[in-house]
Amino acid sequence: MPQQLLTGNEAVAQAALDGAVSLGTGYPGTPSTEILERLGALGGRAQWAPNEKVALEVGLGVAFGKARALVTMKHVGLNVAADPLFSATYTGVDEGLVIAVADDPGMHSSQNEQDTRRYAEAAGAPMLEPGDAQEAYDYTLQGLAISARFQLPVILRMTTRVCHSKGPVQTRSERAQAPAPRYERDIPGRVMIPGNARPAHVRLRERLHNLARSELPEALLTDTGEDRQLGIIADGVAAAHAREAAPQARLLKLGLTHPLPIEAMRAFTQQVERCVVIEEGDPYLYTAARAAGIPVAGKPERFRFGELNAERVRRILDGDESPEPEPEAAGKPPQLCSDCSHRPVFQVLSRLGCIVAGDIGCYTLGVMPPFEAMDTCVCMGASVGVGLGLRHALPAEEARRVVSVIGDSTFVHTGLPGLAEMAYNPPETGHVLLILDNDTTAMTGLQEHPGTGRRLDHHPAASKLNYEAIALALGITDVHTVDPVDHKDDFERLMHDALADDRLTVIVARRPCSLASRRLAAFRAEQEPSEP
Repeated sequence: MPQQLLTGNEAVAQAALDGAVSLGTGYPGTPSTEILERLGALGGRAQWAPNEKVALEVGLGVAFGKARALVTMKHVGLNVAADPLFSATYTGVDEGLVIAVADDPGMHSSQNEQDTRRYAEAAGAPMLEPGDAQEAYDYTLQGLAISARFQLPVILRMTTRVCHSKGPVQTRSERAQAPAPRYERDIPGRVMIPGNARPAHVRLRERLHNLARSELPEALLTDTGEDRQLGIIADGVAAAHAREAAPQARLLKLGLTHPLPIEAMRAFTQQVERCVVIEEGDPYLYTAARAAGIPVAGKPERFRFGELNAERVRRILDGDESPEPEPEAAGKPPQLCSDCSHRPVFQVLSRLGCIVAGDIGCYTLGVMPPFEAMDTCVCMGASVGVGLGLRHALPAEEARRVVSVIGDSTFVHTGLPGLAEMAYNPPETGHVLLILDNDTTAMTGLQEHPGTGRRLDHHPAASKLNYEAIALALGITDVHTVDPVDHKDDFERLMHDALADDRLTVIVARRPCSLASRRLAAFRAEQEPSEP
């Protein structure tokens, strides 16, 4: 079998290729982004979706057609995809569907530390948790097999360290044969009206029960060590930290964490004098164990926050709750590039004293000095709704200072419904929506989206979204396009006039990201035929 040095993300992509996945789809979000990029580079079929909800729905359709699909996202993206997820476990699937979700303990590039394990439990989705690149490869293949066998979508819960850390990966010598896609009609199983959904819920619980009683939970356990005094139950990368912190302890590593192998956990604790649960994020394993009457200790509340490491695990095992050393300064704080087209935008917003409802993207750095021109940032697409809410609530003079700022990729992701709300329920003072169109998804590494007119591989797409035309189609007539760099004065005049007016206004500040432009130019140069 060939061995490669891969990150966890690269290992998932390799497994998707080796496992005959017909389509990989998702939305870029650190730390998951490289999975689909790698799959595309390997020759697999990979594409970016407008958002995670659409991606999961596309993947579900693939699995309904008896083909295999991989859907990728970061943890907050699962919030967007939750609606189809909760129904997908009811409808089930006809072939393998793996949803790779990358959690971000410590919030290296995220607005919260939510724990995807809660979603698996709530939605009734089987969940696998790799702890390194080899397991990321193995569990992706295992997830496809479990999904097909039990007819359920499977969540592959990654974390930042697993996604980005490299390790040797033993891969298959031969790729699996892709199943022959076909469609078999199943109205009771696929159309979730109440009369069909009720028995579908029963089927879901039966499938989870069958999985829990199968050989798989035991097969995905790793029980190492001989110590009878200290036992540790852990999952994912936490198991590696636990092994480093307590090399002599007996360690039970869980691969399948929903449904949990409760009886195996119970039997393990009976063989050691003291058992501690080590896990990043929420006390998911600990709570389930205690609810089942299993005598385990957990971690103090302070270790719920941030990533674990060997030193933090030692503190947990020793019951050491003394103050932890302050982390070393990480150097200069992030800032907008020196030639970024967002810079003049935030200079103007600051100068005009705007109340800025902001959004997720590299332009969120407009909150940093010297601009300090962002007042809210909640989640993808929230700038429009939050801005409208402020306009509805504030006195007119103050309301006219409110502007919603959103990037092009984020606008496509979840800003479109906000624009519809803006046209449908306009505040008395009107509103100003500023779309910062830099022709890329800059925040996660310069990926494409439906507004760039290019596919994941940077080749031309079938169409390109026109933001101005969408606004006009919704009945918003005050629509403007401006280059905020070459026409700074025009941009400031536009903003000044729009804020003073009571009309709905959409301003598209269009200037390609210089980094993306250079990368695209290099890509095109590579595609040109060489001189004879």
